[in-house]
Amino acid sequence: MHHSSWPAKNNLRNMKDIRFEILEPKHAQEVMAIFNHYINHSFSAYPDHPLPEVFFGRFLEMTKGYPAYAVVVEDQVAGFCFLRPYNPFPTFAHTAEITYFIKPGYTGRGIGKQALSRLESDGRNMGITILLASISSENTESIEFHKRSGFVECGRFSGVGKKFGTFFDVVWMQKKLV
Repeated sequence: MHHSSWPAKNNLRNMKDIRFEILEPKHAQEVMAIFNHYINHSFSAYPDHPLPEVFFGRFLEMTKGYPAYAVVVEDQVAGFCFLRPYNPFPTFAHTAEITYFIKPGYTGRGIGKQALSRLESDGRNMGITILLASISSENTESIEFHKRSGFVECGRFSGVGKKFGTFFDVVWMQKKLV
């Protein structure tokens, strides 16, 4: 899907073109537009219908105390990314779950790789030693991206999701940061 206001794919001149702004309410509309695109057109986001802009508050709640960013390219919110606790008990304080969504037209330009690198660095600085990613088995591009980025499959829940009339697995991948 290509939206007319989204730029054609081309590589960024350099990584300085990417800015990470701390996620805050001013990003709600653009972040939710990106998330809702993936809800409507893919298995990347699990909900089966668009979510209202107020849902953005859940992103802020679930990431409290963790790095969460709007990824800004060419003065546009080109994506968002964050870490969040895998489990609230201190027993799991060294483990975080990672999320990122890149706006169509900006994918394949190194933004996801840069977002992962930023979150890994921030995670290490806060004592995170394990990153987890929960990915739909239908999202093969994400699974391949994570494999190339040092993640390994560590679990799979077979047939637990159903979207667009299709059952899918939830694939868990992990990466050790030490």
